[in-house]
Amino acid sequence: VLWLGGLRVIDESLSLGAFVAFNAYLIRMSRPLMMLGRMVDEFQRSIASLARIEAVIDHPPEDRGSGADRCITGEIELRDVSFTFPGDDTPVLDRISLRIPAGDTLAIVGRVGSGKSTLARLLPRLLEPTTGEVLVDGTPVQQMPLATLRSAIGYVPQDSFLFSETIRENLSIGLDGVSDSPSSRPEPVEWAAGISQLAGDLEDFPAGYETMVGERGVTLSGGQKQRAALARAVIREPRILVLDDALASVDTHTEERILKSLREIMKARTTIVIAHRLSTVRDADRIILLNDGHITESGTHDELVAKGGRYADMYRRQNLTQELGDL
Repeated sequence: VLWLGGLRVIDESLSLGAFVAFNAYLIRMSRPLMMLGRMVDEFQRSIASLARIEAVIDHPPEDRGSGADRCITGEIELRDVSFTFPGDDTPVLDRISLRIPAGDTLAIVGRVGSGKSTLARLLPRLLEPTTGEVLVDGTPVQQMPLATLRSAIGYVPQDSFLFSETIRENLSIGLDGVSDSPSSRPEPVEWAAGISQLAGDLEDFPAGYETMVGERGVTLSGGQKQRAALARAVIREPRILVLDDALASVDTHTEERILKSLREIMKARTTIVIAHRLSTVRDADRIILLNDGHITESGTHDELVAKGGRYADMYRRQNLTQELGDL
C-alpha cells in the first residue's frame, strides 16, 4: 500500500491528502477485523465449553449406594465380571473372577488395551460392570454407601489432575471429608510427600510446599505430578490403594524407594498395582496377566517366569532393554 501509494503521489495521480486519509481509514478498519477474528476464536471456544457443560448436566446422577456405614478391611472379589463400553460390541473385560485377600498386593500387567485400567475403575465405582458383581468385604459395592466405599480407597489414575493451588493445598485435598484421618501424624502433608519421594524435590523450590503448581500442574514435571498424586492418595492411609500405572514417569531408582516406603505403610492393607514396567510388580503377592479382557496367567513373579509364558517373555525383553540401556 505504501509503495503503490507513494508512486501515485510522485506521479501526481493521487494527492498527498488522499493518500494519508486512505492509510488512516485502513488502520481504523484493521482493528475491527482483528477483533472479529478474536470473536470467532472465542465463539469456537464457547461452543466447546458449552458441549462439556451439557455433557456434565446430562450425565445421570451417581447411585449413592445403600446400607449403613461400616469399617472396611479390604477384601476384594470379582465374580464373573464383564464390561462393555456403550456402543461397542466387544467386551473390554470378559467374565473376570478373582479374589484378593485383605492385606495382599495384586499386580495387573498386560499390553495396552487389555482392560487393566477398566478393571481398576470398577472398584471405586467410576464404572459399573455390565454383568457380574464387585464385592468388598463380601458385600456388593452397590450395597455400600458410596462415600464409605470411596473414603476407603486411595486411587491414583494414569493422568491425575492437579489444581491451580499450592502443593500443600493439592496434597491436603486427600484429607477432605475423611473423619478418621491419621491424627498421630502432626505433619501429614510432609509425611505423605516423604513417602512419594516428593519432599526432596520440594526442598529445591524457593516456596517449598507453598509453590503454586499452575493449572493441571504445569510447573511440575511428569514424575513430580505423579508423585504428588500418590502423596494425595496415601496421606489418609486408605485401606485399599489402587495404583494405575502411577509410577510410569518416575525413574527406576526413585520407583524403588517409593515401593519400599509403600510396602511399609501398606502392611495389612490391600494394594492393586497396574504397571507396564515389571520391576514394579516383582514383590506382589499375586500377579495376573490380562489379554483381551481375560486372565491368561496368574501366580507370583517366580512362578510366572518359570512357566515360560507371555509374562516370562515380557520380563526377558524388559531386562534385555535395561541391560542395553546401561551399556
